[in-house]
Amino acid sequence: MLSDLARRVVPVLGRFRVGPGQLPEGPCIVAANHSSLIDPGVVLAALRRLGEPRPVVLATAGLWRIPVLGRLLRTEGHIPVRRGTAQAAAALEAAERELRRGRVVVIYPEGRLPRRPDSGDGAPQEFRTGLARLALATGAPVVPLGQAGSRRITSGSTLKQLAGLATSPLRRPGIQVALGTPIRLTGSVEEATAQARTAVTEAWQLAVDGLAPRTSYRPAA
Repeated sequence: MLSDLARRVVPVLGRFRVGPGQLPEGPCIVAANHSSLIDPGVVLAALRRLGEPRPVVLATAGLWRIPVLGRLLRTEGHIPVRRGTAQAAAALEAAERELRRGRVVVIYPEGRLPRRPDSGDGAPQEFRTGLARLALATGAPVVPLGQAGSRRITSGSTLKQLAGLATSPLRRPGIQVALGTPIRLTGSVEEATAQARTAVTEAWQLAVDGLAPRTSYRPAA
C-alpha cells in the first residue's frame, strides 16, 4: 500500500524521473543517500517503477509512533531502527532474515539528514557501518541509489517544509533517481563502508547529472 501510495503521490509533487539503472534479480540491499524527509516516498516510488512493489525498508523507529503511518509500517513488515539502544542490532538481524527470504531491503547508510537549511543536495555524508555489516554477513549485492532534487520540496524549518509540500505541485521541481551498478562489498567493515559510500556517491552524481538538463539545479558545495 505504501509503495502504491508513493507511486501516485511523488509524481504529483514534481517532475519525477527514474534512470539510469535497473534492479538485479533476486534479493539485494538498496543503499540510498538521505537528503530530505520525503526520501522514503521517492525511493518506494522509484522501486515500484522498476518493478519492485514490496521492498522492506529500515527506518528510524520514531516513524512507528505516528498514527496510521505506524500501523502501515507494521502491517507491511518494515523494520524500525532504534539507534543508540540495545535493540539496534535487532534491525540488522531482521534485515538479514528478509534477505534470506529473497526480499529487497532498503537502507539509508548515512542514518541522518543534512543539517543545512538550504534546498541544495550535497554529496552523501559519512556512512554508518550497518550497511557493510549486513552485506558482509549475507553476501547480498548492494545496489547504490542516488537521488537529487527532493530537497526543493522539503528542507529547512518545519514551516518551510510544509510550504514546500503545499507549493510543489505548482512549482514542479525535478526529482531524479539513478541506480549504480550492483557491487559486492569486501574486506573489513571499514573498507566495505568506504566502498559503499563511493558507490552511492557515484549514483548520486548520476542523479544530479540527470536532473541538470531539465532545471537550473546545482548541487550544494
